Amino acid sequence: MKDKVVVITGGSSGIGKALAFEFGRNGSNIFITGRTKEALDETIAELRESGINAASLVSDASKEEDNKSMVEEAINQFGKIDVLINNAGISMRALFEDVDLDVIRKVMDINFFGAVYATKYALPHIIKNKGSILGISSIAGYRGLPARAGYSASKFALQGFLEVIRTELLNKDVHVLTACPGFTASNIRKKSLTKDGSAQMDSPKNEQKIMSAETVAKHIYRATKKRKKFLTLTTEGKLAVFMNKWVPGLMDRIIFNKMAKEPGSPLK
Repeated sequence: MKDKVVVITGGSSGIGKALAFEFGRNGSNIFITGRTKEALDETIAELRESGINAASLVSDASKEEDNKSMVEEAINQFGKIDVLINNAGISMRALFEDVDLDVIRKVMDINFFGAVYATKYALPHIIKNKGSILGISSIAGYRGLPARAGYSASKFALQGFLEVIRTELLNKDVHVLTACPGFTASNIRKKSLTKDGSAQMDSPKNEQKIMSAETVAKHIYRATKKRKKFLTLTTEGKLAVFMNKWVPGLMDRIIFNKMAKEPGSPLK
């Protein structure tokens, strides 16, 4: 990946930031986006201190025009785009019967339409360079998680979109990777939306006992180098995908019981 130009949406924290460092340390030029200038500036400073050539743009993944500007600025800065990583995402936790529908719209706008917009504008450059399009999905894109209707729906939609793109570009030598981490230590759960759209603030997971964002980034980097089509991480995640295919009824009960045990779970 040396000298490749890698564009990462939501690159100032979590998996996105870890990916910026992983690709950057392997010689890639990094262009990251995010909604908070302070967080972007801090990340860019850290990347440059590590000897990584990096630039950024304040951008809202849910806005089409911001994605168009992102691609234009990346081309202005580096002259090309080789890899697009659709990483920007947000989660939610609320029962569907209780949730404000605007919460689901917001999650879909960021997680699904954000990837659609970014891919649309970056695609000519990716095709030209026979590059890669990555979507950071989730096990929730294979198995619907209770109290996360908007999140699971957005990841199912993202995976269907990536499958279409991969098939349409079959004869153009463009690589498309659907990456599905399991639960990963990041700030996504703290920013997760509740039923009224406010941030959850406290993670229901023990962040110390789940896979780190840095480990996830290493797996995704290797999968990109090898131009893999799919990446599913953690034993628990792989088992969930397998069992959901063959014993979906049993998985309904297993998943319900597991999610119901989370601190503050709305499931009863």
